[in-house]
Order: sequence, then structure tokens, then C-alpha cells
Amino acid sequence: MPNGQHGQQQPPAGGQWYPPEWPDRIRALADGSLTPVEPRRAATVMLLRDTPAGPVVHMLRRRASMAFAGGAYAYPGGGVDPRDEDHQVGWAGPSQDDWADRLGTDARTAQAIVCGAVRETFEEAGVLLAGETPGTVVGDTTGDDWEADRLALVARELSFAEFLDRRGLRLRSDLLGAWARWITPEFEPRRYDTWFFVAALPEGQRTRNASTEADRTVWIRPADAADGYDKGELLMMPPTISTLRSLEPYGSAAEALAAAGAQDLTPVLAQAALEGGELVLSWPGHDEFTKRVRLGGSS
Repeated sequence: MPNGQHGQQQPPAGGQWYPPEWPDRIRALADGSLTPVEPRRAATVMLLRDTPAGPVVHMLRRRASMAFAGGAYAYPGGGVDPRDEDHQVGWAGPSQDDWADRLGTDARTAQAIVCGAVRETFEEAGVLLAGETPGTVVGDTTGDDWEADRLALVARELSFAEFLDRRGLRLRSDLLGAWARWITPEFEPRRYDTWFFVAALPEGQRTRNASTEADRTVWIRPADAADGYDKGELLMMPPTISTLRSLEPYGSAAEALAAAGAQDLTPVLAQAALEGGELVLSWPGHDEFTKRVRLGGSS
């Protein structure tokens, strides 16, 4: 689960994560004593399934004991494996060149990002967007042999290309839609350049909490999750709540997938500025996340 912040402090209103170490790090960035680290590429997937009340999205809550993103709700996801740039991957759907155009990268990088999205969904939710032919998807993936492969992927003992080849599978890139791109703020010690994707739960598969980093998983309507955030009941980072709100208008998983091609993938990067006696943290185009911190103390 790639995330953009670090720490566990929650503000008194709303569920936006605001770690206590941010002010000092923002000051250090402003005065030049902090050098930004290079963000690591990552991918995360908003997995949807239809219900009579509308589509619901699969979310995981990171264990509160974790130093990184503890207690926050997020989607399955994680860092891109560099091996996925070079390996010949069984592939179906839009080509790597097509994905490169959509993601704003070269073809090798696009392949790695899409592989990362599919692999992390399998690793953390037990759902695999792959099939033996371009028009099929695997069924139940809960057997012992699947679990052994999943654990080998998690441990990076097995590359995703090797996993697909071993099972005679092709990644179904047509089952994914690129939705958004967020880059962790420059003052953070762990930074990710994260592409958000949308996908529908394949027929015959079911999710499970396969992540050691999560203590709870839920299927929840985007509007209900956003309401929980607004009430301060569900802790989330700006990319998570922003993408949740953007899913609310769609009446089915298919509608959301059909709308993916029109989503803006311009990277969203937080900006920190000194204004008078305050540090102002903002995400361009997302005014609800603007945070003002008095230089003399806390927000």
C-alpha cells in the first residue's frame, strides 16, 4: 500500500492524516536543509464490485502499530518491481506502447507499472487480473498452490513474469483503467510516484485480507467511505479520499471503467509555502486538503 504521509496524528475534524513531524520537515525544506528523496514508482488499485445499492470499493486498514501509514484506510498497492521492466510478460489488452501514452512514460516503465498494479492486487487482496487467453480470467485463487506463489511474489523470490509464465497466464491489461497520479510531498522521507487504477472484481474470484500490513478489509460504497472520512471516523490520506470522491458519480463498476480514459493523470504534488507567520500546505486543484501551520507551534 503506497502512501504519501508518515505518522499517525489525526486532526480534530475530518479524517485527513496530518503527522506531527510535518511542520519541522516543511521548515527544513523551505530553508534548504532538507534534500528531497527521489520518489519510488508505485501502483494501487481501486477494486470495484456491483451491489443493488451501487458499486462498492475494496479498502484495507493498515495496522495501527505500523510506523508508516498506521491506521489509515487505503487500497491494495505497493512499489513497482524493477524486474517487471525487463522481463517478457504474458500480456493481453492494450499494448505497452498504448499504456506508455496513457501513463506518460516509456513502454518499459508502463509495463512495470501495470504489472505492479496487477501483482499488488493479487498479493494484498488475493485477486488476479490474468487469464489463460485474452478473453478469460482465472477463477478461484485461494488454493494452497496459489498461496505458495503469492507468498513467493511477496518475498520477491518470484518475479511476476515468471509467475505468469509458470501458470501459462496473460496479464489482462484491458481490465484496468488508469485513474489518477499522486506524488508524495517533497518533505516526506518515504516518497512514491503512485498511479491509481480502477478495476472490477472478476467473476468467480473473491477478496481476502492477504496483507500482513492490514488488520481489516471492507467493501464500502465510495460515498459512505467519504462520509466516514468527513465525520473523522475513517482516517485517509488526500489521494485516497480524493479518488473515493471521484468514484461517487458512477452507478456501476463498468461505468467507472468506461470513464477511466477521460480521467486526468496530471501528477498531483503537494506544495509547501511560507506565508507570513504560517506554513501553508496545499495540493493544487484540491483545496479541501489545504493546511495552515503556525510557525510557533502546531496547526
